[in-house]
Amino acid sequence: MTPAPAKALPPELCSDFLEVLKTRFESNMRRHADVAWPQVQARLEANAGKLWSLYGMERTGREPDVVGQDRVTGELIFVDCSEQAPKGRASLCYDRKGLESRKEAKPHNNAIDMAAEMGIEILTEEEYRELQQLGEFDTKTSSWVKTPESVRSLGGAIFCDRRFGRVFTYHNGPQSYFAVRAFRGSLRI
Repeated sequence: MTPAPAKALPPELCSDFLEVLKTRFESNMRRHADVAWPQVQARLEANAGKLWSLYGMERTGREPDVVGQDRVTGELIFVDCSEQAPKGRASLCYDRKGLESRKEAKPHNNAIDMAAEMGIEILTEEEYRELQQLGEFDTKTSSWVKTPESVRSLGGAIFCDRRFGRVFTYHNGPQSYFAVRAFRGSLRI
């Protein structure tokens, strides 16, 4: 079986989107003090499928930006850096099992499947807390985070937010959804 071709943005959209990313990158140097834009641009231009995933992050209102570089692999780490949860990724159950368990008022999708469709990973609780060291995020909203199997197997799912100058972790049933809860994703390039 022939693999499906990688998804890619049209050339005219690529240059405009790279300019958006560059402007955000240069406006937020505290997030990535040890990374230079030419390095970022070269990686993005060499990875059309990853650029397509980043565009999905942008299109759903999450403002992806570089937050670091993996010391072992050298990969650049992009994370959703919007201050609050945008509507483009809100009102989602945690996963497919949670969505399917709803009897009525089902949302259009779930966080795990949507992240997979976009080619990104949902932040873990640890990654979420690391992001909060770079700014104040989700002060009025919340984000699903990757739930450990030990919690999910017992019927739960976890989410985080920032209130009162602290990051909090909570639990809900995976079938729950709220207009102010979305998810934050990451992408390594």
